[in-house]
Amino acid sequence: MEATPKPPSVQEIKSKRQPVRDVNEVFSDSLTPLERAAVWITDHVGTMGFFLIIFLWTMVWLGWNWFGPKSLRFDPYPAFVLWLFLSNMIQIFLMPLIMVGQNLQSRHAEARAQSDFEVNVKAEREIEAILLHLEGQAEKIEKILQVIASEGRK
Repeated sequence: MEATPKPPSVQEIKSKRQPVRDVNEVFSDSLTPLERAAVWITDHVGTMGFFLIIFLWTMVWLGWNWFGPKSLRFDPYPAFVLWLFLSNMIQIFLMPLIMVGQNLQSRHAEARAQSDFEVNVKAEREIEAILLHLEGQAEKIEKILQVIASEGRK
């Protein structure tokens, strides 16, 4: 009869375990100030609130300069075309910045996924050790039952 390998002990498993790291904290610490600014802008500019602020500002600007008293208009037609040009320039500059922020957020998601994978691998190793231990116990219980059964026949 073959001897079953001794399952690793809890102490052996713990000694091989690396400390769990917070990938969110590691990621945040790795960002440069410009990257932090890009993420901040992406988080805040890419919201419906920001969109509504820009939309309302544009409507007020155009409405005042189109329908307000002529003496109080500060950007009468066709000068509002300059405002539209400027707003398009802002969008052109914001788009790459938002994309940079999204790329950084994507790298962060990949780091979290890698961390999840590492935790799952650790859990799988521990489950395997538990199963080996349970198999060892089952074999010992089987032997004990055989001994009890043979003594009962005597």
